[in-house]
Amino acid sequence: MTLVLDAGALIALDRNERAMWIRLKALQEAGELPVTHGGVVGQVWRGGPRQARLAAAMAGTDVRALDDHLGRAAGELLAETRTSDVIDGALALVAVDGDEIVTLDRDDFEVLVAATGRHVELIRP
Repeated sequence: MTLVLDAGALIALDRNERAMWIRLKALQEAGELPVTHGGVVGQVWRGGPRQARLAAAMAGTDVRALDDHLGRAAGELLAETRTSDVIDGALALVAVDGDEIVTLDRDDFEVLVAATGRHVELIRP
């Protein structure tokens, strides 16, 4: 099981929300890395010393590229689900069976994940 981080999860880390940091620390202690993609990082990253906590969290995160292959697959998923958020579509494709997507956008991800046929849990930060 891997934690797949949506923007809401990264915002929770940036805001120093205890529950999200506990999840992250437990994952790291188990030798696992959370996963996200560069588009999600772009949604929350503004730089500077005010995001030191987020920078620390990102140092222990597997940030995948939102490249041509993932972008095309996300576009096809969006067409199939008649949705439009490429960042969410790509993140749904990053997740694999047994993963947990940490998100505030449960309704959007339910549709996307169902279309992938993967068994993924959706949890709040």
